[in-house]
Amino acid sequence: MPSPEFVDAVLDVIRRIPPGRVMTYGDIAHALGSNAPRAVGRVLAYYGHAVTWWRVVPASGLPPQGHSRLALPRYLEEGTPLRCQVSEDDYRIALSSARLSYDHEIYSEVAP
Repeated sequence: MPSPEFVDAVLDVIRRIPPGRVMTYGDIAHALGSNAPRAVGRVLAYYGHAVTWWRVVPASGLPPQGHSRLALPRYLEEGTPLRCQVSEDDYRIALSSARLSYDHEIYSEVAP
């Protein structure tokens, strides 16, 4: 399991993702100066219920695995850009417009 400090840092970043925007697991790792996107996923697996978990997606643009039906109403409510929406189980997030920009303040704390 990741350290308590890493867990707190991941959850803090997720809480700061604005409505209608998403970050990938790798984006969150990068924002923390880490190269461990799988550790970000592990944190979400254990503690994701306490944060806006639907705003964290894989780099494929698919919704969080096993949670597409739960996430879709949240994306629609927040105005998250979607593409290829066939059904509540078959859609993707339009990463080109939904992904949080790298100039957002979340990334400002990353060591160069």
